[in-house]
Amino acid sequence: MPDDLRSARLSAQLLHRPPGLGAGEMVGHLLAVQAQDVPSALLAFRARSATVTVEEVEAAWQAREIVRVWGPRGTLHFVHRDDLPWLLALTRNDTGTLRRLAQEGVAGDDLLALIDRALAGQGPLTKAELEDRLAGRATGQGVVHLVALAAFHGLAVLGPLRRGKPTYVHTADWFGAPLAFEPDRDTALAELARRYLRAHAPATPDDLAAWSGLPLGTARAAFGLVAACLEDAPRGGARLRTVPAAARPDSAPGPSCPRPGPGGQEGVPAVRLAPAFDEYLLGWADRTLILDERHRRAVFPGGGILRPLMLADGVIEGTWSRKGEQVTLAPFEQPEAAGGWAAEAADVRAFLSGSPRP
Repeated sequence: MPDDLRSARLSAQLLHRPPGLGAGEMVGHLLAVQAQDVPSALLAFRARSATVTVEEVEAAWQAREIVRVWGPRGTLHFVHRDDLPWLLALTRNDTGTLRRLAQEGVAGDDLLALIDRALAGQGPLTKAELEDRLAGRATGQGVVHLVALAAFHGLAVLGPLRRGKPTYVHTADWFGAPLAFEPDRDTALAELARRYLRAHAPATPDDLAAWSGLPLGTARAAFGLVAACLEDAPRGGARLRTVPAAARPDSAPGPSCPRPGPGGQEGVPAVRLAPAFDEYLLGWADRTLILDERHRRAVFPGGGILRPLMLADGVIEGTWSRKGEQVTLAPFEQPEAAGGWAAEAADVRAFLSGSPRP
């Protein structure tokens, strides 16, 4: 059985699969779902819902309810549309983008105007289509970095895939207007602490800094803005902070405090197949609670690769892979709950194929 800390985090991450949540509601709760690899991101929804389908996630994306953007750590994530103004106000950063543009030989004082004109009024464009419109000013990855520059200024997001390829779209085309970022930094920081803790408590400012890519001092300031709402977790050696239990009338969160997630910790899963880059792995600075150091290289083999996870009671007990709809398990040791793993593998196959889920 998972210990209390793992159990709380499994539930905060919706890995107990509370019923009735759509794709947009899951993203809204989790705040951001890493989506640099879209197939892995889709499987993150499957791990958290017994009923959601690929079609439902794609429909939420097409409907602009969830949006693929450069978010925490400068990495592509799905974020709920309502959270874009305040979250991106904190996490956007053009330093790396400008450096990469220079490395790609994309130069000029008119770069923002250039990409603005190329995107405006066109709807979602593939990289090749956008490259044509840029008429030689940028090619290859230089095109993507130009879009990232536009995104920093609230002018671009990624549209839905087209035949498996990313598309890029002007925010005025996609939302009807460019993004207007939250101007009050403390307002955004307080919301960041509230929302991060709702999906990750118990946690520390170090965890928030690692997840968001913000400096540790900024993460501490965010926690400080909601300190009156929080209490120490039972395992407080690292000053873990958590959200008060909703069932206790004397600690019921007010409107400006983090609220516990849907459902309780009952039914925390014995086994779950989580995808590569899952938030359960990347959501905290310290992974020793869920990953034995002996197996770190199996999960993080290097070269920016992260392998999908076999989770048993919240502990990483192996990795898995897929080729098409075929699922291959690679446990670190002889696995227990063989029936549970077989059911999870069958559910992955059904989810990917569009068949009824078991």
